[in-house]
Amino acid sequence: MKARRRIGKSKRPSPAARSLRLAFLFTLAALLLGACSETGAPKSEPLIVQTAPPAKQEFRWSNGKMPKSFDPAFASAAPETDLVRALFEGLTEINAKTLREEPGVAERWSASDDFKTWTFYLRGDAKWSNGKPVTAQDFVRSWTRLAKMGSKLPHADLFYNIEGLRGLETVKQENLPEAPKLLPEPRTPESVPFPTVTPEAALPSAPSLPEQNNAASDANKSVKETRDAIKASGPTIGVIAESEQVLQVRLAAPDRDFAKLVASPMFRPTFGEIAESENNLPNSNIVTNGAFKLSAVGADGVAMVRSDDYWNRDAVKLERVLFVPKDSAENALDGYRNGELDAVTNADFAPLALKLLSPYDDFRQTTHSALNYYEVNFKKAPFSDDRVRRALAIAIEREVLTEGELEGSTRPALSFLPFTKQPKEKLSEDRDLARELLQEAGFPDGLNFPVIRLVVNRNDLQQRIARLVARMWKQNLNLDTEIIVLGSAEFENAKAFGDYDLIRRGAVFPSNDEPMSLLSIFATADDAKTPEIGTNVGAKKSEAERGDLESNKNVAETGKNEIKTVAPTPVLTEEDAVAQLRAIPLYFPTSYSLVKPYVSGFDFNSLDAPSLKDVSIDNSWQPK
Repeated sequence: MKARRRIGKSKRPSPAARSLRLAFLFTLAALLLGACSETGAPKSEPLIVQTAPPAKQEFRWSNGKMPKSFDPAFASAAPETDLVRALFEGLTEINAKTLREEPGVAERWSASDDFKTWTFYLRGDAKWSNGKPVTAQDFVRSWTRLAKMGSKLPHADLFYNIEGLRGLETVKQENLPEAPKLLPEPRTPESVPFPTVTPEAALPSAPSLPEQNNAASDANKSVKETRDAIKASGPTIGVIAESEQVLQVRLAAPDRDFAKLVASPMFRPTFGEIAESENNLPNSNIVTNGAFKLSAVGADGVAMVRSDDYWNRDAVKLERVLFVPKDSAENALDGYRNGELDAVTNADFAPLALKLLSPYDDFRQTTHSALNYYEVNFKKAPFSDDRVRRALAIAIEREVLTEGELEGSTRPALSFLPFTKQPKEKLSEDRDLARELLQEAGFPDGLNFPVIRLVVNRNDLQQRIARLVARMWKQNLNLDTEIIVLGSAEFENAKAFGDYDLIRRGAVFPSNDEPMSLLSIFATADDAKTPEIGTNVGAKKSEAERGDLESNKNVAETGKNEIKTVAPTPVLTEEDAVAQLRAIPLYFPTSYSLVKPYVSGFDFNSLDAPSLKDVSIDNSWQPK
């Protein structure tokens, strides 16, 4: 899955490409340092470059390469997600500053006491760009279309909790072949030099597997009941148009953040199918319902104009938006410097370039809605002991990871989600407590603890991180680690069959719906590894302590939204996830942007979801 800041993938550039990149970096260094040479101060110029703003309310934005589609169903990352948010409007929108849900096509909504039935009341003046009204039936038709696409969608799991919209077929567990043994047998600490890397060539090959079934008899009650409820939903579609302006949505399991989920690009309605043009460019002749509509599509970019049919047209300041594709960070920066662009996002800047850019006011760095972590095989001793899992988690010095191997391009993950209120108990490094926990678990000073088999994919960065983490476990807990490097096929098989102690994973969260985001981490393809979240910890808390329901109250300035604040049936929460630690979070990637000083309202956030409806240009601004 593509993200603004790639996770877990490292492309090895050709010598020529490396030479070009080095030349660019030296040029950039000379340009930036030259700007500081007169005074010798590192920040004598507050801006990377000063250029005049456009004469009109026109926003020129480079957010990556040319988009492949304008279809909301396939918008999983930029630049597609950016264009879809501008062209289409969902039931709700996410406020770019607060990340809270606010009215879109729906002017208000309410939820049942158990958060399983949601009712959205559509505004009467919402229209398509052809002048026709947006109705509840448009959402029924559009979401049913998603279900029919099934596995073709990049985020099909987002609608699994809606009754009747399960589009993926699974293979029954009893029909799966016997799991092959992919990894070597555990070895004693004395027999393993620290750290050991098992080469991929030394491992036996394994057959490719059919898709895993999502059922497991011994999975944890809370998550298992959630998933069983989703599977047990009957053929009736839980998306009902009660009238032209009233839409009811029925869920298989409670979700108090559902109003946030439906703000995701894939839940935005379409007016029929989204056809592609013959020249392999997205078709510009499409009907949309957002603040902007297409005016031109070509190899040099995408042009949009403010839609006259948009219900809140008067609040939209921009008259025109130009999406200018750039095939490299170097070209995007050149366009920004020469005044061609007003903003740059989704550019893969090299670490040295980031250091050179970071002192300037028009350079922004934002935590990305993604997580790199180690999944723990908690069904297997001694990792079935929560004291062992916590000891491993808090023995990691995450700041050393992020500032060392990751060169300041990421942020320490002291919990699982970057967009929620941090739980009281964070995963800060505490080697003394880690040693105490390990001793309580029966392994004083690491004595008799088996060698940890840590599986990582064939990626230089992830191997370096694994070696550093293994070194911390050795220094802080006296534990030995065997790092096993696997190619993609072998890695997937090891993950599917649970043939590991810990395994490197990455997740990108397309929504700030807390339970759905956590399920994307813990409800893996093999439910035999699904964590026991939301039972032991949650049972000890009062209903008032279990959840902060303020985020489910009225969040619109108009004061029209309605939602009851009755505590729902306990479901997966981040507080539970941190307490149980069936996975060990490592770091959050970061996103970068360059924004000219005359641009207002272009607020970047962890979801990489700026709102063009809030952007305006100060045409009177002039360079100093």
